[in-house]
Amino acid sequence: MYGRADPGTFSLVACDAERKFWGVIVATKPTSVGAVVPWARWQVGAVATQAESNYHYGPRGLEELTRGRSAEEVVARLTRPDPRREHRQLGVVDARGRSAAWTGSKCRDWAGHLLGDGYSCQGNILANERVVPAMARAFERAKGSLARRLYAGLVAGARAGGDRRGMESAALIVVHRERWFDAAWSDRWVDLRVDQHADPVAELGRILRREEAATRRFLALRKRGVRGAAAGSGPGH
Repeated sequence: MYGRADPGTFSLVACDAERKFWGVIVATKPTSVGAVVPWARWQVGAVATQAESNYHYGPRGLEELTRGRSAEEVVARLTRPDPRREHRQLGVVDARGRSAAWTGSKCRDWAGHLLGDGYSCQGNILANERVVPAMARAFERAKGSLARRLYAGLVAGARAGGDRRGMESAALIVVHRERWFDAAWSDRWVDLRVDQHADPVAELGRILRREEAATRRFLALRKRGVRGAAAGSGPGH
């Protein structure tokens, strides 16, 4: 289970503020990374809590963002009272696309983060110092949906070395809502997890391609006014 082994993770937290998508992608050696690291809420922001993960950073971070606090304010309010903050790593993007991050001084090498326009990229126990910049460059250059851009960043991080112990777990969350969404539907536009896999990054990409194809079919049916498209539980489901 995630958290019972030495924590090491690389992740991207990002938003497409114009299209109103927020998301997190992550990969690591321990299993069940999707249960701990990625958090997001539509029109609020996204959070990644990792290294010696403080699980409460996720829900508390989203609550702070809901109150309108900036990403920088949220990082400070989460880490300042935490006695083990030097063991934590955190990335946040807020509703306006502002980003902030924290890498504690006791996170295991290589550890660090990089901020950009609408994103925060971070990692610890990485193979080398090239992983995080490779992720950031790939994300910035990628085209398409936010999910595809996040995935491009994860692939680049894995190719640069990723978690130095290897990788078995990966996850992707993207949140979004349309005006026509049923009130009962979740804001989870994409919510994918891969656990205990020999190549979790590649497997995540395979599932993402199928998920996005299903979403395109769903949206096409709805645009044509097919009744069944409106009766489901949302895109891709």
